[in-house]
Amino acid sequence: MIKILLVEDDLSLSNSVYDFLENFADVVQVFDGEEGLFEAQSNIYDMILLDLMLPEKNGFELLSELRAEGIKTPVLIMTAKESLDDKMHGFDIGADDYLTKPFYLEELKARIQALLKRIGKIEDTSTVRYGETLVVNTSNNQVLVSGQPVDILGKEFDLLLYFLQNRNVILPKEQIFDRIWGFDSDTTITVVEVYMSKLRKKLKGSEFADNLVTLRNSGYMLK
Repeated sequence: MIKILLVEDDLSLSNSVYDFLENFADVVQVFDGEEGLFEAQSNIYDMILLDLMLPEKNGFELLSELRAEGIKTPVLIMTAKESLDDKMHGFDIGADDYLTKPFYLEELKARIQALLKRIGKIEDTSTVRYGETLVVNTSNNQVLVSGQPVDILGKEFDLLLYFLQNRNVILPKEQIFDRIWGFDSDTTITVVEVYMSKLRKKLKGSEFADNLVTLRNSGYMLK
């Protein structure tokens, strides 16, 4: 599932966005700029929804620091600031889209989907393909290898989809753990190696298994 960081100090608006996107994405809510920066630095999110007028650290500062660190997570700014100068400044420092408050939640979701499609994080359909043999249907979590169904469920499916959404990207083991199991998980980071081994065995014979490489002291990458 798509993972979104929502940085918004208006509790009512934050909860409304969270409820509206609940079936579309895993949304993590934070309410000030310092916490928002800390979460964003984990680099486990597919998108950040960012308010500008935040306590502790404003949205412009958060975005500038994020881009200075080389973190390229797409950022959609949500703000009551309507001036052209504010919008241009947001784009200049690395924003990907801009939505002026008040807005319809349906428009917000449409903007999110359009941006995620543009950067390849979600497909135009519910089917994701890799090579000639692997087909993943995200609407019913079905996985086919050479036309035959393979039992990939739960965290295994989440892990598979995460790699398919991040091809040719080095994914550190810590980042995978935080993304799939979460910071507050009761398990340990060794679970990543266990699930990677399971996934390779279940998808043996597919291009996915052949092109999923382990990078010593770095993590994993799907070529």
